[in-house]
Amino acid sequence: MKKKRTFKQWLSSRDGQKVLVMFAFMVVPLLLLFVFTYLPFGKMFSFSFYNMKYVGDRKFVGFKNYLKVFERDDCFGALKLSLYYMLGSVVQLVLALYLATILSFKVKGGNIFKGFMFFPFLINGIAIGFIFKFFYTRGFVFDTVLQWCGFNLDNLPYWLKDQSINNFSLVGTSVWRYFGQNMVLFIGAIMSVDAELYEAAMLDGANRFQQFRYIIMPSIKTIITLNVILSITGSLSAFEPPFVITDGANGTGTYFIVMHQIAHTQQKVGLASAMAIILLIIIFIVTILQKLFFKYVFRNAEDEDPRAARKREKAIARSIKRHSGNVNAGGR
Repeated sequence: MKKKRTFKQWLSSRDGQKVLVMFAFMVVPLLLLFVFTYLPFGKMFSFSFYNMKYVGDRKFVGFKNYLKVFERDDCFGALKLSLYYMLGSVVQLVLALYLATILSFKVKGGNIFKGFMFFPFLINGIAIGFIFKFFYTRGFVFDTVLQWCGFNLDNLPYWLKDQSINNFSLVGTSVWRYFGQNMVLFIGAIMSVDAELYEAAMLDGANRFQQFRYIIMPSIKTIITLNVILSITGSLSAFEPPFVITDGANGTGTYFIVMHQIAHTQQKVGLASAMAIILLIIIFIVTILQKLFFKYVFRNAEDEDPRAARKREKAIARSIKRHSGNVNAGGR
């Protein structure tokens, strides 16, 4: 019979050392996550029920802070500006997917172009804000380039003051910075598609658009879903461009800008905490809706039942046959 080991003996053994190492690697990240994420979030949630400043007495007000968020135009009304950034995210994703599809095939200078497009994502957001602050300033870089193209300076708008266009200018900054990241993610997903699928499609007469529609799109569904979720949630929490470039002036104050001003300028910590909780709930709801949309509307071949798969195969065959007929007619 084997002699039972004491806890000290087991701890010094190989099995005990394995468990100890796994426990240490597991506990340290969880402890850091709790201290720097969950604990501050819990304190912020408790602050949302008080009328308080950073220093001083607290007064419990219950859900009054949450009601104020919906009553004040500068709080909940600032979410309307997220629509500009959501529109920009759509442009950003379409442009990134288009360039990724082109660069996934053999293109001269493709690697250099990928590097140039991805480089803006590596720059600090504050630095990008200062760059575009001078870029859009009256008479500076953007206006000078437009004058070279024949535009008159007096007919050009104030890109950061005119409220009919200043939010579009800020959205353009975000698109320029983030579409390179989306493009690289799309390229990685497209490169993972089996090359034999393209060869089989070309033998059947499929053109590039048909390959994109029936091979690439269904195969990179997961990455498309991820990029859409990241873009939409990022649109709801836009902060750096309007804060650095305009400081939220002239109607450019997003939800995060207003929350920052209420928390740090007006010292209404309870109200700002309630705004943060409401934004978190909105992001959760939007994320769930997006997941449901991609689950029931944008399916790939693995998600379809056999009947839907047969319909899809017939649609591919009709499209290829129609394309072949057009080519034959053009040859005649």
